[in-house]
Amino acid sequence: MKTLAALILACLILPTAAAQAQPAPAVSSDLAKEQRWREQIVDSLMDGEAVDLDADGQTVLGLYTEAEPDTGRAAVIVHGIGVHPNWPQVVYPLRVGLPERGWSTLSVQMPVLANDATGADYAALMDEVAPRLEAAIAFLRAQGAGQVVLIAHSLGATMSNQYLAQHPQAAEAFVAIGLSSGGTHAGVDNEALIGRIPVPILDLFGQHDLEAVVSGAPGRAEVAAANAGYRQVQTAEADHFFEGQDEVLVESVSGWLDEVVPVGE
Repeated sequence: MKTLAALILACLILPTAAAQAQPAPAVSSDLAKEQRWREQIVDSLMDGEAVDLDADGQTVLGLYTEAEPDTGRAAVIVHGIGVHPNWPQVVYPLRVGLPERGWSTLSVQMPVLANDATGADYAALMDEVAPRLEAAIAFLRAQGAGQVVLIAHSLGATMSNQYLAQHPQAAEAFVAIGLSSGGTHAGVDNEALIGRIPVPILDLFGQHDLEAVVSGAPGRAEVAAANAGYRQVQTAEADHFFEGQDEVLVESVSGWLDEVVPVGE
């Protein structure tokens, strides 16, 4: 009886132990959510055109808006957490406003998770960032852009910060809007990484931005001090999304870009 009891107990325990030994399922972008975003955006798109980008075999949505006249300069626009390349705050004003100022834009769909996911949850998706940014940059180069910059907001700024720290010659300049620091964001130490980027950087944020953005500003400025092209600008009365300040946002970004990446340089 003791032997039988021991065997039954072992049968009950072993599957549990085996299940616990299994690796956690890999986390990747919510492709169903990306498809829903795509359908909503493409059906109602008023400005620019939808394009498909090949990011290591994954088809990713991009929204391309060409400058008139074409100056040979272009910007990849990178949205924040959980949203899409036509997001009305920060992203849309830049993607349609900059072409009026001589910059073609390509706003690209970045990896997304469910609506309740936190910034920390996105650490598992950081490996999916580089192929999307590389596909976006390659697309703009193929359109004839001789100068390409990255403009990114919030979590997108974290993604772009890590990418440029690893690929420092991928773009001519970097605009980081609402970049969190003073700790880790999506598993990334933005303060440490920004010091490794040699190209001109505009560190732009609002007076009423998130605590991790505002309080981390001195640290970012100190680490990036060796970069002569680094500039930090805090916009009066602006919040994290530059609500009600679209024109100020576009003018701040385009004005700085025209200084550091002039036509024909």
